[in-house]
Amino acid sequence: IKKKPAVLETEFGDVIAIRHMMFLSLSYDHRVVDGSLGGMFVRRVADYLENWNIDREI
Repeated sequence: IKKKPAVLETEFGDVIAIRHMMFLSLSYDHRVVDGSLGGMFVRRVADYLENWNIDREI
């Protein structure tokens, strides 16, 4: 996780701000996993990380 400049949309217009960013990648065997399934998995992991709640039950 690194700090990177990013454009944020606000009610007053776009601003450049420093955000914590992390890049994820996924590799898989297309003979076993369809590309859309792999994409859905990465999206779900990203959703969990972006909406992290320490009090949430697993």
